[in-house]
Amino acid sequence: MSYFDAASSAPLHPVARQALLAALDEGWADPSRLYREGRRARLLLDAAREAAAEAVGCRPDELTFTSSGTRAVRDGIAGALAGRRRIGRHLIVSAVEHSSVLHSAELFEVTEVPVSRTGAVSAQSYVDALRPDTVLACLQSANHEVGTVQPVAEVAAGCRQAGVPLLVDAAQSLGWGPVEGEWSLLTASAHKWGGPSGVGLLAVRKGVRFSPQGPVDERESGRAPGFENLPAIVAAAASLRAVRAEAAQEAVRLRELTARIRARVPRLVPDVDVVGDPEKRLPGIVTFSCLYVDGETLLHELDREGFSVSSGSSCTSSTLTPSHVLKAMGVLSEGNVRVSLPPGATSEEVERFLEVLPRAVAAVREKLGAPMPSAVVREDSLVVDALGKRCPIPVIELAKVIGDVPVGGTVRVLSDDEAARLDIPAWCEMREQEYVGEEPAENGTAYVIRRIS
Repeated sequence: MSYFDAASSAPLHPVARQALLAALDEGWADPSRLYREGRRARLLLDAAREAAAEAVGCRPDELTFTSSGTRAVRDGIAGALAGRRRIGRHLIVSAVEHSSVLHSAELFEVTEVPVSRTGAVSAQSYVDALRPDTVLACLQSANHEVGTVQPVAEVAAGCRQAGVPLLVDAAQSLGWGPVEGEWSLLTASAHKWGGPSGVGLLAVRKGVRFSPQGPVDERESGRAPGFENLPAIVAAAASLRAVRAEAAQEAVRLRELTARIRARVPRLVPDVDVVGDPEKRLPGIVTFSCLYVDGETLLHELDREGFSVSSGSSCTSSTLTPSHVLKAMGVLSEGNVRVSLPPGATSEEVERFLEVLPRAVAAVREKLGAPMPSAVVREDSLVVDALGKRCPIPVIELAKVIGDVPVGGTVRVLSDDEAARLDIPAWCEMREQEYVGEEPAENGTAYVIRRIS
């Protein structure tokens, strides 16, 4: 079985396993106690904090261990906003932030900065969004779904000039290197770089106004109440140092493998859109969307072939709504596959994936079968009734009839699936047809497409 979903959670690094087992024997006592066992536990905790702070690029007393990356994000946003509450309640985020950031911002007035089709923001867009009542800006260092790296240093410089702190979600990138720029707060999660789950990092620079929210005790300078999970913390810090030592060499190797996937998938599989920035990206992530494919079915097909991959498509979510990242980028959500290679992934595994993928996609397309649309000819237009059918069926039906209208003619696709609002315009761009827009229709929405060629 080839595990290609390291962006969700990386396999436990051997160094993390060794450190975890050792710390279970040596670090079980309360590090706040003054007796021998407590002092030994305190030494382990202090050493772990120093190692993690060195990797982050901050002082040890600026770094707090939390119970998860999500907890670090929520505590970081809440503390920064509370510390600057007299200034206002305005928060800036990008449209492709992790859900933990977007959910934490829901109670405040939010400006959502748009992204390009590659998933990147412009630094100027953050500067333009700044207001006198802006309390905090948030920006991920790299996107978790498509791998695009964000211009953190440039955004941090603009925010600093305006006196606004910048919180950076570095969950995906911290294992590859420190975050550049004069950021104010930073969060990360150990299981993303091969540490154990249940350990997050929150760094708050000296001078940043910060007021911890929620229950407070003497642990972690009052920023993370509760008994520290010391064995996991020690393992997280040890594995972060280990993966950093391997990062430069491993990045070169994984970039070659993902570049191979990016180049060959469009040649091996028809009707594929490779998304994300082709150059400014994390080493191990490559994401593509396959037209006329149900994402969940494709993932099951690949799982049967021995590959564990993930997807941001609407069909893999219990909400049946498109990925907010893909939606913000304006790219296809149907048949979306994210391949995120773990350290140690081999060229042979990638070659086997490239061999398996074409027949897996073909099998899913054959299973879907694209039922014949219900079409009514009205001079130079067609109406396709796809009500009650989930994407990619509305797009399949559109593709089958677009050639039945003359150049300049239109097709109206009736659909009540939210994913169609993203996938039909994206299909038009891929197929060089004109997306006219949407109109209200009984029990759904009519998407109007004009044939150009």
